[in-house]
Amino acid sequence: MIKLKYILLGIIIVLLDIAVYIVLGVLLMSYDDTYNESNGVYWSLSSMSFSEKVSYIAINIWHLINLIAIGYLIYRIIKRIKKNAAARF
Repeated sequence: MIKLKYILLGIIIVLLDIAVYIVLGVLLMSYDDTYNESNGVYWSLSSMSFSEKVSYIAINIWHLINLIAIGYLIYRIIKRIKKNAAARF
């Protein structure tokens, strides 16, 4: 049985994750406003300022962290299903 504590913890984690995406997205919004073709290809690191580079790299790292977390959750779910199936026999 899933406890209410774990449901609330999951909701808080998801809300914090969304908040991080919002903050990083807002930080990257200035890139569209200040982009200049003479600085390089669109979305290349050479056409970004230092703060935009940091935001761009941070959002990609955050994508990786989310993928690892989702993979871990899937692993735990599969492990629990196998454990429950083995316990029945």
